[in-house]
Amino acid sequence: MMPRGEAPGWTDQPGDWFQARAGDTVPGQVLPERPAGPGRPGRVGYPLRPRRRWLTVLRRTLAVLSVLVLLGAVGFGGLLVVTPSVGDARMLAQGQDSSHGVPYPGAAVPARFAAALVATEDHRFYHDPGLDPIAVVRVAWGYLRGNGSQQGGATITQQLAKMLYTPGQSSLKAEAEQIAVAVKLNFSYTKAQILQMYADVAYYGQNYYSLGAASCGYFGVPPSGLSWSQAALMAGIVQSPSSYDPVTNPTLAHAREAHVLSRLVATGALTQAQGSAALAQSLNVVPRDQALAAPANGSASCGGAVR
Repeated sequence: MMPRGEAPGWTDQPGDWFQARAGDTVPGQVLPERPAGPGRPGRVGYPLRPRRRWLTVLRRTLAVLSVLVLLGAVGFGGLLVVTPSVGDARMLAQGQDSSHGVPYPGAAVPARFAAALVATEDHRFYHDPGLDPIAVVRVAWGYLRGNGSQQGGATITQQLAKMLYTPGQSSLKAEAEQIAVAVKLNFSYTKAQILQMYADVAYYGQNYYSLGAASCGYFGVPPSGLSWSQAALMAGIVQSPSSYDPVTNPTLAHAREAHVLSRLVATGALTQAQGSAALAQSLNVVPRDQALAAPANGSASCGGAVR
């Protein structure tokens, strides 16, 4: 005999569970969900689809990266606070030139030298904020691997920051300071002013400090008179003045000149034909006893013979 209240066909065997709509359940009675089965992802006992797993991994990765970016921003903000102001940059440049007996400011930076320097040292110079984030990461990774600053990649503005604020220093602390100072320089001075300070304080070998001194000393012409080949060498020599000295190492100097000219071609400043023609030109390095002094302030010509 069938118990009172039960309808024909009722069974308590699994497989006949049903899902009630909201409000259909009797208070105190809990109806379990239908067991998960094929085609019903996300139900109890059924694994997530692979696509959802990737979305979960992506969300977690983005969250971690966001935290790292935030920590980096906080750390960089601290660097900006503890590093010096750059309002005295031109005064520091003048002080360095005065110590070397060089007029300040020097002759205006000619377009050929500027193009060669940018093409070789920092082809995004006119658009970057004073640093190259990719290069910064590369240098940091180099320190982690024990290679120090051998990774290179410092922008023109970072190089100027080193020359003015941390000369002769190559520690991680010094490079971190150079990064912060470079950003400050970028937002405090125009690109033309940064190039002018760079040209005025860089060392070009043979005891020549400033582009004016090097141009008149090596070639007997002021910066405005530099040929493409001469400008290429002047831009390339600052990386290693003793190695690329055209007086003592003419072969290496010529190789460096060729590299800079190839960069000028690669960046579109010169055509291939113009680059080849410039490389074929003689540098016309004058004998040491015929070297001339840097132009005086406001002068477009070299000074007298260097004694």
